Amino acid sequence: MVIQQLGLVVFLQQMDQSSEESDISDSEVPEYEEKIYLRLKAGQFIVRNTDKTCRCPFCAGKKKQDYNYKDLLQHATGIGASNRKGKVKATHRALAKYLNNDITDTTCSSEQLVVFQPKPSKSTSEDQFVWPWMGVVVNVPTEFRNGQYVGESGNRLKEQLSRFHPLKVHPLWNHRGHTGNAIVDFTKDWTGFKDAMAFENNFEAEHYGKRNWLEKKHRGSDIYGWVARADDYNSAGPVGDYLRKNGDLKTVADLATEESRKTDRLVANLASQIEVKNKHLQELECKYNETTISLDKMMEERDSLLQAYNEEIRKMQHLARDHSRKILTENEKLRSELDSKRQELEMRRNQLDKLVAQNDVDKRKLDDERQKNAMKNNSLQLATMEQKKADENVLRLLEDHKREKEAALKKILQLEKQLDQKQKLELEIQQLKGQLQIMKHMEGDEDATVKKKIDEMSEQLKEKIEEMDDLEALNQTLVVKERMSNDELQEARKALIHGLGDLLSGRSLIGIKRMGELDDGPFLPACKQKFSKDEAEIKAAEYCSHWQHELKKPEWHPFKIVLTDGKHQLVRN
Repeated sequence: MVIQQLGLVVFLQQMDQSSEESDISDSEVPEYEEKIYLRLKAGQFIVRNTDKTCRCPFCAGKKKQDYNYKDLLQHATGIGASNRKGKVKATHRALAKYLNNDITDTTCSSEQLVVFQPKPSKSTSEDQFVWPWMGVVVNVPTEFRNGQYVGESGNRLKEQLSRFHPLKVHPLWNHRGHTGNAIVDFTKDWTGFKDAMAFENNFEAEHYGKRNWLEKKHRGSDIYGWVARADDYNSAGPVGDYLRKNGDLKTVADLATEESRKTDRLVANLASQIEVKNKHLQELECKYNETTISLDKMMEERDSLLQAYNEEIRKMQHLARDHSRKILTENEKLRSELDSKRQELEMRRNQLDKLVAQNDVDKRKLDDERQKNAMKNNSLQLATMEQKKADENVLRLLEDHKREKEAALKKILQLEKQLDQKQKLELEIQQLKGQLQIMKHMEGDEDATVKKKIDEMSEQLKEKIEEMDDLEALNQTLVVKERMSNDELQEARKALIHGLGDLLSGRSLIGIKRMGELDDGPFLPACKQKFSKDEAEIKAAEYCSHWQHELKKPEWHPFKIVLTDGKHQLVRN
């Protein structure tokens, strides 16, 4: 059992080293498959356990290992036909071939990979060694100098034994000086045990082992060495004292059993951690589903609000068209009445002309009447001309108002579309981030498909973010254009008001109200908070006059758009 455990450790180390090497090509897959199949038939890989359960010996790191015969065969066949690496496909094809040709139907579950090794010798298993592994070196040359014995230092002995990779060499001293003995420390792992046994075998091969030390009467000046065991541990003298102080007696089987227990605890801890990770992943999936449902509901509510808003806009447009049509109808009616009155006056003038010839008295009266009628006619013509100009101005204002509304509606629709696109992009980005986080939790060391999916989702997320930045830049550009259009419209409106100011005289003032005058009411309360009562009235008048003067400038606007860090911002002028 001990040698089996040691062989398993060596095999797993070889497997780790081989996994780091380059993969085989497709042309080498059949040859590698045949090698694995022969090793399966030879029993080097175990797929069936003592309780008639089995596992895939090439997927030891996977959590899912509970297979029956058909599921295991399907697992091996599927991976063998997939686009995995060459070694992975070859091993699973060999397993499928082994299941079809050499294994009968049985239920299976997960067990770890087992490697057959030669049985350990009884003497090696039952020998008690000093642990941590130590070697004993005796007959170290010494000489009597200055009243005590001195010999080679520990570093010098370590250099002589360097091929056995000792950690440290401890010369043993007593009150008389160097005792001629030394203890060699090796590492505490199986590599240290291997080095210690090589150390002992080397001395035995050269006939300088423990048995030779005990049997020879004439030992010469050469050093002897062996691995410290129970008899050395229990011996009297400096060697036994040092071993009892710094080590314990253990068999190789005891150490292997202890290491197996540690490995089992590690596997159990890793299994519990995997279970916790899976539960956390399920919680993340639940939260993601809840978030998706909530976002879908919000999008439905937003669509209903947009539909109601669009319906209200259509109603307002219909009312505005009806109102404009009514104004035009009333103006047409007034124009018809003026024409009828003008025709009536013309008829009366003709009648008066016919009566002029009757008599001079009537002629004078008619002249007077004619002059009066002429004055009235001139007044009516002036009124008609002014009415015509007013109608033209009203039509122009209506056209401007219509264009403004159309431009505003187009701007609103465009901004709605951009907002919709931006919200959809933000939703897609959030969904991609959630999926990416889930995929990262699901990522495994041997699952290249999941890694490829994560890379594709990361690239798609990057494209969505760039598209949202482009929409943001387009939105800023449209805001700047809208601001410039609004400035041009304000200049045109001011020019129209200025033109109307020249026409506002006499009767034409009826029904016209000038807009744009500042209300000085809010200035006084604001100044009272900052200045005294007497000074507040003066300051309020000054501020009102200043802002009124600024408003009369066509080129002035209370706000302006500036470019800051590559983005347009609205600031106070």
